[in-house]
Amino acid sequence: MYRYIRSENSSLEEIEKFGGKARNLFLLSSANIAIPRWCVIPSDILENSIGFTEDKLTLDKKILDEIRIFFSSDDEEITFAVRSSALNEDSKNYSYAGIYKSYLNVNFDDLENKILAVRNSLKSKVANSYVRSANTADQNIAGMAVIIQKQINADISGVGFGLNPVNGDEETKVINAVFGIGEGLVSGDLIGDTYKIKDNKINEVSVKKKDFFFVLDKECSGLERAQIPYKLKESQVLDQSRIFQVGELLDKVKEVFGSPQDVEFCYEKDKLHLLQSRPISAIRKNEEYILWDNSNIVESYPGVTTPLTFSFINMVYESVYKQFVRLMGVRDHEIEENNEVFANTLGLVRGRVYYNLRNWYKMLAMAPGFKLNARFMETMMGVKERFDLDDEQRLSKGMARIRVIGMIINILGIHRNLKKERQRFLKHLEKIMTEFEKMNFSELTLDRQVEEYKRFEKSLILEWKAPLINDFFSMVWFGLLKKQSEKYFPESPNIHNNLLCGSRDIISVIPMRESLKISENILKHPEIKALFTSKKPDEILNVLETTDNPDFKHLKHQIDDYLQKFGERCIGELKLETISYTQQPDRFIHLIKNYVEENISLFSGEKDIDAELRKNAEAQVSDFLRFKPLKRWFFNKTLRKSRELVSNRENLRYERTRVFGMVRRMFTAIGQRLHELDVLLHARDIFYLKREEMLELNLNGLSSAKISELREKIATRKTEFDEYSSQHDPRERFYTYGYKFTDEYIYSTEKLEPVKDDLSGIGCCPGIVNAKVRIIRDPDKVDSLKGDILVTSSTDPGWIKLFPGCSGIIVERGSLLSHSAIVSREMGIPCIVAVDGLLRSLKDGDRITMDGSTGKIQIHR
Repeated sequence: MYRYIRSENSSLEEIEKFGGKARNLFLLSSANIAIPRWCVIPSDILENSIGFTEDKLTLDKKILDEIRIFFSSDDEEITFAVRSSALNEDSKNYSYAGIYKSYLNVNFDDLENKILAVRNSLKSKVANSYVRSANTADQNIAGMAVIIQKQINADISGVGFGLNPVNGDEETKVINAVFGIGEGLVSGDLIGDTYKIKDNKINEVSVKKKDFFFVLDKECSGLERAQIPYKLKESQVLDQSRIFQVGELLDKVKEVFGSPQDVEFCYEKDKLHLLQSRPISAIRKNEEYILWDNSNIVESYPGVTTPLTFSFINMVYESVYKQFVRLMGVRDHEIEENNEVFANTLGLVRGRVYYNLRNWYKMLAMAPGFKLNARFMETMMGVKERFDLDDEQRLSKGMARIRVIGMIINILGIHRNLKKERQRFLKHLEKIMTEFEKMNFSELTLDRQVEEYKRFEKSLILEWKAPLINDFFSMVWFGLLKKQSEKYFPESPNIHNNLLCGSRDIISVIPMRESLKISENILKHPEIKALFTSKKPDEILNVLETTDNPDFKHLKHQIDDYLQKFGERCIGELKLETISYTQQPDRFIHLIKNYVEENISLFSGEKDIDAELRKNAEAQVSDFLRFKPLKRWFFNKTLRKSRELVSNRENLRYERTRVFGMVRRMFTAIGQRLHELDVLLHARDIFYLKREEMLELNLNGLSSAKISELREKIATRKTEFDEYSSQHDPRERFYTYGYKFTDEYIYSTEKLEPVKDDLSGIGCCPGIVNAKVRIIRDPDKVDSLKGDILVTSSTDPGWIKLFPGCSGIIVERGSLLSHSAIVSREMGIPCIVAVDGLLRSLKDGDRITMDGSTGKIQIHR
C-alpha cells in the first residue's frame, strides 16, 4: 500500500535500509511487544526524495502524504516523535547514543523540517568526531533512515538496562525513571529514581527529591516543553508492581535480540510502552580519557561559534604553541611527533569552544618544570580542578634534568630581551596592519583576496612570539606574587589583587573612557543631546554625516576617531562572525545614546577606588617587610614584574583584537565576492565553511554540481548550529572517552540544582555592595544597568560598555587574570569571578550583598 514508508508490516528483505533503531522496532513489533504506532522512511528512499530549493532542503510531499494517511486512524491532535535510525546506529560495539538528532512533540506542519534535521545530523561535527573515535568499519557506513512515531504523552518515562552498565553484572537489571516525558532524564536536567533487580528481588531503590518534571506543551513543538512543579517532593516514581513489570519487559527484549538491551520506556496512565531498544555498549578500554574545560576561553568565545572561526583559531593555537614549546627548548622532531597534540588543543562541543586539557598538559610536559608550569597555567586559564598526566606521558627525570639547564639559560635570555621583543613585535604589527588597512578588499578578485589573506597570516599570525612570551612570564610572576601574598598576608586573601589596581595603563579601559568623553561632550550641548535622546541610532548617524553645524562635525570627527582606533572592540570581538562597530557604526551610536539617556559621562564613570586600594595594600606590604630587606627586595621585584606583565598581557590582547578584526574584514570580503559570483546564496554563509574549505575553493573547478553540494553543506551546518543555539550550555568541565560529545558526558545531572546556601567565588576587586541583581545573557539587548549588580556567565572586552552603569560585577566563569577581573580592578568596581551555581541560584531582581574582597555573596531571600 505504501511506496515511501515502511512499518512492522514490512518484509525481512526490506529492513536492511531501516537503520539500527527501526530494525529493532520491527523485530520487537513482530514479537508482539507494545510499541507506539510507528513507521520509517528507509535511507535510500529518503535520499532520493530530497530536493534543494534556493538555500533550503525540501522533502518530496508524497512522503508526507503517506505519513498523514498512515496515522489517520489516530486522534486528530496527534503529535510525533521523530527519531534517527542511521545504518551504523545501535550496533553491539557502538551505540551512537545522543549522537544523532531526535525530536519530541512535533506537529505535522513541522514534520518536514524535523525529518530533514535528523537526516542532516548524520554529517554533523558531533557525528563525525564520534565515528573517527570509533576507529572501526562503521566509519565506511553511511545512510540515515528516519522513524516517525506517535508521541505518547507520558506520565512516567525511563530507561532500563538488562545488565548493570557500570560493572557488567548480567544478574542485575538497572532501571532509571522520572515523572513526565523522558527528555529531562536523557539530557541530564533531572535526576531519576534508580531501581536494581537481582534474583527476582528489588535489590536497591534510590529515590531523588523532585522539584519539577517535564510535560509536553501543546502550544510548542520540537524539543520545547514545560517544567511543571511536582507537589509530592519525595514521591517514588515506580511502585513495586511497575518495577517488576519493566524488569519482565527487559527479559522479553533480551529474548528477542539474544543479549541484554538498553531500552527506553514510558507509562501513559497504566499502559507500559516500549519506545526503543539498543544493545548495551560498554566503554572501550583503548579510548583515551580526555578532560574538557572552558572556564576561561568562554570569555573570548561565548555562546555558539561558527565553523570558520573555530577552524581559524584552531590553526592559530596550533601555530603559536608550537612556537612556544620551541622557545622552551623542545626539539623540532619532538614537535613533529606530537602534531596530533598541537592540532587538538581545542574542541568544538555543540558549537562551544573548549580546551582539551589532556593535550594542554601533554604540551607542557614536553618541557622540564612541568609541575610548576602546570600549576601556574591553571591559574591563568582559570581551571578549577587539577588534572595530572600519567607518569609515562611526562619527561623522564633524567631527560628533565638535562633539559632544565638549557631551558633556564634560554628563559633568562628571553626574559632579559622581553621588552625589546615586545617593541619589535608591536613595530612589525603596526607596519603590517597599516599596509593592510589601506587595502580595499571588496575591489580585489577572489584569487587576490585569498592570496592577500595568506600573506597576512604568514606575516603576522605565524609570528606571535612576543605575546606568547609575555603570557608565559605574566603567568609565572603573577603565580609567584599570589604565592608570596598568601604566605605573608594570610588574613588578606585579596591583597595581591589590590596591589595590581590603579595601573592606569591598561588599554581595555581606554575605549570606555573615550566613549564616556563622547557622552560628556554631547551632554554639554543641548542641541546635540536633544538629537541623541529623540532619534534612532541610524537617524542620528545620518544627521551627523550630512550636517554643516560645526559642533556636530566635531562630534562626528570624535566618533570617527574612536571607530578608527577601537571599532573592533565589541561584544564577541574574537568571533569572526561578529559584526563590529567598524562594520556597523550605528551600533556604536546606540551605545552612546544609552550613555546620554542615563546621563553617564567621564566624570560619573571615573572612580578612584582602585588608587586607594593600591595605596593601602602597598602600605600593608611596606609595614610587614620593613625589617626584612631580602624578602622586601624579592617581593617588590615580583610585584613590579607582575604589574608590568599583566598590564602588557591585557594590552597585547587588544592587538590580537585588531588582528582578528582584519581577518574578519578579509573573510567578509571573500564571502561577498563568492556571493556576487553566485557561489554562495548569502555573503555571510562564508562563516559556515571551515578555513581550509574556503582557501581550497577553486572557481575553475566549481561545477554547478559542486556549487550545489557546497550550498547543501552550508545549509546543513546552519541548521545544525541553529540547533546548538537552542540547547543548554554543556558543563564547564566534563570528560569523554575519545571525541564522543554525547549528552551523557557533556551535561551535568546537577545542572539545574540551585545552591541552597549563600554563594562564593574568587574576590577580584574589594568593596561591599547591597543591590539588586540583573542577569545578563546577551549584552546587546541591555541598554543600562541603572546601578544593579551585573551577573553573567562570562564577559569579553566588549562587555565594558555595561560597566559604567553597574554597582558590582559577578561572573560565573573566569580567573584572577580574566578580563572582568583585570578591568574591574582598574575601574574600582567590586567584582567576584568563578562562582559555582551562580546562574542557577539567582534570578533577576534578587537582592544580594556581595563582598569583592572575600568573594562571599549573601542572598536576601
